Formats: sequence, C-alpha cells, structure tokens
Amino acid sequence: MAWYGGVDLGATNVKAAVGDDAGVVVGQAERPTPTGPDGDAVGAAVVETLVDAAADGGVAPNELVAVGVGSVGPLDSAAGAVVDSANLPAGIEHVPLVDPLEERFGAEVTLHNDAVAGVIGERFYADRTPADMAYVTISSGIGAGVTVDGNVLSGWDGNAAEVGHWMVEPGGLPCGCGVDGHWEAYCSGNNIPQHARHIHETESIETRLPLDSPEFDASTLFAAAGEDPLADRTIEACAEYNAVGIADLVHAYAPLVVHIGGAVATNNPELVVKPLRERVPELVMSNVPEITLTQLADRVVVRGALAAAITTDAGDRTKR
Repeated sequence: MAWYGGVDLGATNVKAAVGDDAGVVVGQAERPTPTGPDGDAVGAAVVETLVDAAADGGVAPNELVAVGVGSVGPLDSAAGAVVDSANLPAGIEHVPLVDPLEERFGAEVTLHNDAVAGVIGERFYADRTPADMAYVTISSGIGAGVTVDGNVLSGWDGNAAEVGHWMVEPGGLPCGCGVDGHWEAYCSGNNIPQHARHIHETESIETRLPLDSPEFDASTLFAAAGEDPLADRTIEACAEYNAVGIADLVHAYAPLVVHIGGAVATNNPELVVKPLRERVPELVMSNVPEITLTQLADRVVVRGALAAAITTDAGDRTKR
C-alpha cells in the first residue's frame, strides 16, 4: 500500500492528513500555528503535525511516498517557503516547508498556495472533475485556485490567481499587504471590522456593535445580521464587492463551476454564497458558472494537499 501526506498551513492552525492513493484518509492531526519566535518554528510545527497524522493512521513516516502542502502565501517556490505573509505574525518572514519535510520523510514534496490546493481537492473529491473550475476562499484572507483546460494555474513563484488583491476600490481601505483598495481589505475575515467602522464613519448608520472593542470581529458582525442596521449594511456592501470579485474571476478564467470556501463563507452561506448566485449573473457577459459552497468544509485545503501528493495533474483522479 502506498501512503501519501497532506498539510494545510493556515494563519490559525496547521492541519495534516495521511491517506491512500484513492484519497481515503486514515490519519489526521491538528495544532495551532506557532506565533513565533520565527519561521523555523512554524516549519517545525508543520513537520510534527504530519508526523502525528501518520502515527494516528498507523503509518511510519518513511512509508510516505509523496507529501503535498497547501499554505498561506505569498510563496517562494524556488526556496520551497512562505515569505513575508500578511496572514502570519510580524517577525515570521520566512517559513521553510519543502526542505524540512523532505529531510524528515524522505518523500517528494509539492508546495501550493492554499487556494490552489483547494481547487485540486475540489476536483479530486468531486463527483465530476471539470477541466475548468475555481475554488475561492473567503476567510481571514481571500484567494483563489484555478484550473484552466485541465491545468492548475501556478504562476511565478506559485502566486497566480491572488484574487484577494484585485483592486475593487482604488484608493480605498488599506489591505494587509500594504496596498489600498483590494477586495481582501473589505471582505476578508480580518478586515470586515475595519469595513464596518468605515461605513459607520461615512454613512452615520446607527449600531450597537462594539466597534471599538478588540473583541469585535467578523463573527460578531454576522451574528448581528437582521438585528443591527450597521451589520446589515456591511453584509450588503460585502455582497456587492464579493460579486464583483467573482465576476472578474469568471471573465478572467471562464470556470464551469466556482466552489466557495473559507470560514466567512462556510459559517454564513446564506449571507455570503446565496447573494453571489443572485448577483453574479447580472455582472458577467460570458457563461455563468455554477456557484456552490465547498463540500469539504474546513478540510478542503488539507484534502487538496493530499490530492496534490497523489495526482500528477491538478487533481485529475485518472492521473495518479
């Protein structure tokens, strides 16, 4: 039996899974992403989480024949590392991934942006595997993975389809990357609070939301939907920006289906995914794709990383 490993390095947690060549998971593990002291500590946590997943499945580390990694970006593919990520704490500037995994497991390691791993997972585990599809994550950040004509788009240093940094409001709110007006600056989990405060300041909408509290976050705002005018206005504004972002993605890549994932979407599908189905058809001049919530929930990236280790062609189950 051949065994494969997959790892999801997220801003909050590291997840790992071990499975067979059909993608059946036999072992998994999870731990918080280290907040320091440096990137080496994060890389070590990635290795140990996969060791734990192998142990959970009764698989020896040296039995893994390949490992896939889906990670927050941006990536340096040549170095096999994450560099200067806006989603990791300050001081974590370089996270080595490929080298420490290869050294520990003696296996081939494939590194992808987390959203790219997501689209590979969606394609591998779906009932059908269309050659043209996309996965969009709306979580702490916003990103996408895209397959076109059956080929996963990787781009220079693995940073293709960074849709969260598409401009939706020139000169607008600051994004964590340092540039103003990006989609992520308005609709990501990390930035929805600043979006709400901006609307409150510019439109003078009444609210009981604790805007000045350090505990105020996206989940607080969504929990107030239907009960607080500012929450409703912010959710409406996010729906507008999200629809623009998805429409731009449709025009750029012509997917047959768009899978939506990430905690903001999966925790609030009626307020995030449903409006996309209603609004996107009005914004595109080409064929309208099916827009659907991911069926892999919060395991989509780790399952996609596992699928990337198994397959040789962007999650195509026939090529493994």
